Amino acid sequence: MNNAALSANEETDMPGAVGYWVGNVADMSFAAVDGSRSPSLVRAPVHIVYDARQKRVGLAHSGRIRSTPTGESAELPVLASLPALYPEWLGDRSFQETHGLRFAYVGGAMARGIASTELVIALARMGALGMFGAAGLRPDVVEQAIDTMGAALDGDGLSWGCNLIHSPNEPELEEAIVDLYLRRNVRRVSASAYMGLTSAVVRYACTGLTRDASGQIQRRNFLFAKISREEVAAHFLSPPPTDVTGQLVRDGLLSQEEADLAAQLPLAEDIIVESDSGGHTDNRPLNSLLPAIMLLRDRIMAEQHYSRPVRLGAAGSLGTPGGVAAAFGLGASFVLVGSVHQACIESGISARARDLLAEASLTDVMMTASADMFELGVKVQVLKRGTMMGVRGNQLYDVYSRYDAIESIPDDIRTGLEKNIFRTSLDEIWAETEQFFERTDPAQLAKAAKSPKHKMALIFRWYIGNSSQWPIAGTEDRQGDYQIWCGPAMGAFNSWVRGSFLEPTENRVVQQVALNLLEGATLFTRVQQLRSYGVEVDSAAFHYQPVPLRIQQGIQQENK
Repeated sequence: MNNAALSANEETDMPGAVGYWVGNVADMSFAAVDGSRSPSLVRAPVHIVYDARQKRVGLAHSGRIRSTPTGESAELPVLASLPALYPEWLGDRSFQETHGLRFAYVGGAMARGIASTELVIALARMGALGMFGAAGLRPDVVEQAIDTMGAALDGDGLSWGCNLIHSPNEPELEEAIVDLYLRRNVRRVSASAYMGLTSAVVRYACTGLTRDASGQIQRRNFLFAKISREEVAAHFLSPPPTDVTGQLVRDGLLSQEEADLAAQLPLAEDIIVESDSGGHTDNRPLNSLLPAIMLLRDRIMAEQHYSRPVRLGAAGSLGTPGGVAAAFGLGASFVLVGSVHQACIESGISARARDLLAEASLTDVMMTASADMFELGVKVQVLKRGTMMGVRGNQLYDVYSRYDAIESIPDDIRTGLEKNIFRTSLDEIWAETEQFFERTDPAQLAKAAKSPKHKMALIFRWYIGNSSQWPIAGTEDRQGDYQIWCGPAMGAFNSWVRGSFLEPTENRVVQQVALNLLEGATLFTRVQQLRSYGVEVDSAAFHYQPVPLRIQQGIQQENK
């Protein structure tokens, strides 16, 4: 054991004591902390004591703490007393207070309803915050989801939210979704895929700003801005541009008071720092990205003289208790979990797709072409194991990059695409594509008539777009073409739960997944605290095996 970090008094050779522990010898131990002692470490106070004779650090439970020594036989100087630790205490308490939550835990808004109403409702009922995956859904479908979540949760005052995705090719859709959220009083929105600000996202965040009797500015709507770049984070950490709010005022979409108050606040007070996640991702490591955004946040806060904190949440690669604890240790106010929830039974993806996710290892992911930003070469992270979609998506983008029109593609390559990817002729795919855009966006067809390369992009996007729908529908004959958005957290989670009750897919209930991640993170945090005081810790102490849990006054192991 290394006690070099202890500052000893030169005369007594004893570290500075904060008090003296008196109790039963049976309640103290100098053995290395291991997995068998883990449960007793978090839900009761623990005292770190020093044995001057043996020059060793140990733990004591129960007993009494005195300010001065009494000379009793079972008495030891105390280096520190750590109070009971609970999962509710992880993160920034202002996050729970602002949003009415028990845990600083958010379920990510996985698109096309994969973050389903069932998943959002289950998270809300355990005291966490779920975001419905509205991206890729029609406004009427999103409104039905709002009805369902509101009916289930609003009566109990439970918090929930929805996704707002930047739609550069469909600005009218983005505006329509914001109209819907404002009309239906959706109080929390996760904004994603923004590289800059739009009037729609500014309008949502600024609508309903008021000043209370004490002079404090109060928000009606809370924007959670998902970012992975400093330049994008700066947009949301700053007050909205006055030219945007001014135009909204002139258009009658904001009041002058709302615009004036918005100039004194960041556009978003909750920022989701997204690292190596499923779907759209910059593959940034969290331990580099979060500190960089934290420094940016602090600089902008100082420059703008904000009167209340801006919270940073951590997302991406959070599939184990150690990962969650590390995020909180880096300073995250809350954590957001996505890929792992996708494998839960409440998610909107099919059982067939969930089985594929449950088989993934840490390296079973890859980057492939995206449907919404295909022509820009933007990629998304997807599951590789059990599907060829990732390889085929990249093949399509390679062909798109090399040729200027469908007619320019060599016959052998075109035949291969039709046989192995589309399973029909490209002419038939184009006919189907024309019918789709005639209903949804005729401007795309006008552009394709002028640009053969754009026509090729629309045809190739048919495959990539449908490949994300097939795993949701569970289309059996297209399993090899499933596009399942997935990050490395999924493989880490599968390794962690192997051999436990959470290994079978049918047991992956989102509340159990979330509670076990939080419980394990709490233990991980406690063990690291002990190690930092010089307590000898066995590596097994960091291993938390998932068990069925229930919620009472705190998370507890379920009685069998």
